Amino acid sequence: MTFRYLPMTDQDKKAMLEAIGIETTEELFQDIPEKVRFRGRLQIEEALSEPELLKEMGRLAAKNVNTKEYSSFLGAGVYDHYTSSVVNHMLLRSEFYTAYTPYQPEISQGELQAIFEFQSMICELTGMDVANSSMYDGGTSLAEAALLSAAQTKRKKIIVSKSVHPESRDVLKTYAYGQNFEVVEVDTENGLTSLSALKEAVDGETACVLVQYPNFFGQIEPLKEIESITHDAKAMFVVSSNPLALGALTPPGKFGADIVVGDAQPFGIAQGFGGPHCGYFAVSSKLMRKVPGRLVGQTVDENGKRGFVLTLQAREQHIRRDKATSNICSNQALNALAASIAMTTLGKQGVKEVAMQNIQKAHYAKKVLQEKGLKTAFDGPFFNEFVVELAVPVKDAKQKLLEEGIIGGYDLGLSYPELSGHMLIAVTEMRTKAEIDRLANVLEGLSCAQNISR
Repeated sequence: MTFRYLPMTDQDKKAMLEAIGIETTEELFQDIPEKVRFRGRLQIEEALSEPELLKEMGRLAAKNVNTKEYSSFLGAGVYDHYTSSVVNHMLLRSEFYTAYTPYQPEISQGELQAIFEFQSMICELTGMDVANSSMYDGGTSLAEAALLSAAQTKRKKIIVSKSVHPESRDVLKTYAYGQNFEVVEVDTENGLTSLSALKEAVDGETACVLVQYPNFFGQIEPLKEIESITHDAKAMFVVSSNPLALGALTPPGKFGADIVVGDAQPFGIAQGFGGPHCGYFAVSSKLMRKVPGRLVGQTVDENGKRGFVLTLQAREQHIRRDKATSNICSNQALNALAASIAMTTLGKQGVKEVAMQNIQKAHYAKKVLQEKGLKTAFDGPFFNEFVVELAVPVKDAKQKLLEEGIIGGYDLGLSYPELSGHMLIAVTEMRTKAEIDRLANVLEGLSCAQNISR
């Protein structure tokens, strides 16, 4: 069937009006005072037929730059990763994409099992005991971790490193404002959280310390040292982590993290111009009853057959907002399913192999750019992102790269004024040697042209 939606005819409209006992659409709005009704004409285009609309939307979509036709080196929290075709094939099954909420386990076993598998895989990756059924995205997961920490410690000071994603820090500040929490940002040093600044900031009023691993610049934070500083003050240690990176890096749970959060986008979730995504939230067992959102548990029925149910949920999260541990009681079930399928198709070794490809290709790219004469901002181990200093404004460099069929990296000057002129470059397993070499050649050409103009 070509058309997804059936049009409403005048006869349909007349029949509906008769069914509710009125003659005109105007009668539906009779309770709205005449003086507040808008009687003008909205400044919108005339309605199109479905074929005309499809053609127009296709024309507009063709203006977009996409990762099917362009080589993307843009990351900063949303990445171009390999996704098996089986992921979308499964997501398009109606029992998954039309499911709402699995409150009735007797008719929701498939949905509940899928969520349970997601929770289990997140626990394996993070090294934590319990994970919830997902949250909206990585930013809201981080903010919820701060709220849980404050409630658990009865303290109101939230310390977050400036190497945490800028947008996540903005979400955190928004959450904190409503709760009257103090948010203290700790400076960075050589692309990492400054340990001396962190020691100075942490005190007896600190509820938690939040860091990112790998951090926003792609650098690997020294979690062991940060954990010691945090727990010495009896504060909670919260780590926001790229789950794919945990296929190669030591999981935060091994460093004593109390809460591990992040965004599951690297696993099977389309970039989608920035969303929707799927946040994960994992904790140590002592915090399992404080976790926001849903938890799915495994049990057996009266016949001993395995089954799945929602468990350990505070009912007030649904009906008593003032008593709730969180006002998020929903989850991103469809995107969590996408992540589960992606992780399953890759398998344990596959996840590790993809993570290692990210590391190897990113390190190759950094080496080639350095050989071309470009300066990199930070030393030390990194995952799949690194910072390059450009000889021209990042905006100009990105425009030139687009002309060459390349999506450039993130302009760090937008979030870090001190890093104006620096680009954050992401290199995933999708990038080939030829694409990396082409990026290096274009940036080298810009650098040489700038030197000649001087």
